[in-house]
Amino acid sequence: MEALKQKILTDGKVLSDSVIKVDAFLNHQVDPLFMQTIGEEFAFRFANSGITKILTLESSGIAPAVMAGLSLQVPVIFARKRKSLTLNEYLYSAEVYSYTKNESNEISVSKDYIDSHDVVLVIDDFLANGQAVLGLIDLAEQAGAALKGVGIVIEKGFQKGGELLRDRGIHVESLATIASLADGHVTFQTEEAVLR
Repeated sequence: MEALKQKILTDGKVLSDSVIKVDAFLNHQVDPLFMQTIGEEFAFRFANSGITKILTLESSGIAPAVMAGLSLQVPVIFARKRKSLTLNEYLYSAEVYSYTKNESNEISVSKDYIDSHDVVLVIDDFLANGQAVLGLIDLAEQAGAALKGVGIVIEKGFQKGGELLRDRGIHVESLATIASLADGHVTFQTEEAVLR
């Protein structure tokens, strides 16, 4: 998706060889018109897939997931990282390790909102090591839901998450795949390299 690549180049900040900051438009401040375009792209890529629910993780996955849900006209469920007074039982839960934050979180969704009749699309902002996506897939599997695929806004192709998911036969659609952040420069993978 060329518009996303340009947005990464103009608004992103490379912090190290493995970290890029895109909080100007994706995961702190949200550009709603651009996020609508992101949602429409996911809807296009997963059209006619029979999706009944989109599953994401709070908080950075919510904006692209909601816009995709709007385009696909299906509900969006976001897994919570912390339990609350209103979400503390009757849950599906999974453990997720965040390399960025160097901590583990138990993520949860209510059993009221996902079940064996659902066809699920998982959406997240980043794919690096794949732990967040695997946690979301675990929740869908606990519910007996069918996983149709995974939509990622930005994949770090130099980390193992995409390969891990694709090797399991999971359909992954990444809108932009970064090959390298070396020397403070963003280099994107070609689509052929992503598909192998």
